[in-house]
Amino acid sequence: MNLGRMIRRTVRAVVPPLVFLSIAGYFGWNATQGDHGTRAYKEQLVLLDQAKQAQLNATAEQAAWRRRVNDLRDHSLDKDMLDERARAMLNLANKNDIVIPYDRHDPLF
Repeated sequence: MNLGRMIRRTVRAVVPPLVFLSIAGYFGWNATQGDHGTRAYKEQLVLLDQAKQAQLNATAEQAAWRRRVNDLRDHSLDKDMLDERARAMLNLANKNDIVIPYDRHDPLF
């Protein structure tokens, strides 16, 4: 009878603190390693920085394209510049143009 009483007393003294420590450990682990813990927060900050950088890049690209499209309006096109650029892109020359061939290794200026 004394042995049973001693076991019961030991179990009553050990189990509640053990349960409390287990619960505290569980919440402590989730606070650092869980889906909403500090590690996940740091990963979200990195993703936020990447998203902000992507937005800045997209805004810059959009501004460049907007500038290019605005340059195509009638009031800003110069026919001589357009003709020169088209010839350069197509690698063509007019029959009245003077063409000076140069080697790849020769400097242009």
